Amino acid sequence: MGEIDDAIERADQEAFTREPPKTLQGRINFLLKQMKTAKAVAAELGVTADSVNRYRRGTRKNPPKDIAAKIDAAVRSRWQPQIRKRRRKQAATATGITVETRARFGYTAPVGTTDDGRFRRLTVHLPATYAQRLFAARDAGASDQEMRKIIAEGFREVYFQDGGARAMGLSDVEINDIDYLDLDY
Repeated sequence: MGEIDDAIERADQEAFTREPPKTLQGRINFLLKQMKTAKAVAAELGVTADSVNRYRRGTRKNPPKDIAAKIDAAVRSRWQPQIRKRRRKQAATATGITVETRARFGYTAPVGTTDDGRFRRLTVHLPATYAQRLFAARDAGASDQEMRKIIAEGFREVYFQDGGARAMGLSDVEINDIDYLDLDY
């Protein structure tokens, strides 16, 4: 996963209205309810179906750290899908998306102006069309680089060109060397 995928996952998890199950048995039972069989859960986690059943019964209580992390990720990715879907739809149709980042921005500008890239810390609210494009690209399996281009286009329009009020000669914005990137919607 790339930085933008991770940021979308974090934003999704902030939308939870209820916390996912905390106990190992609770998490395994939730996965079994979602995936129907111990064999399917085992394939997802990289363990045997017997191990899944032992976790479910409580006879095995402490999975290795890597397996515990896989269990946590599997539960969080399936937890409250309708709430995630509703928040994404609202962001893509009405409210838009807020991007906070510290990264090096480079751009193509007219002759006689500086186009040297430099680190900037920006918090920019992008319109719903950019949220829609970003979610559609992610769902289609776009690379992190392709999703960066969508965000960079939004920054060009909203931040650098101020919706058409300035820097109209600015043609191409690139995001490089991301220190951090966070999304909120």
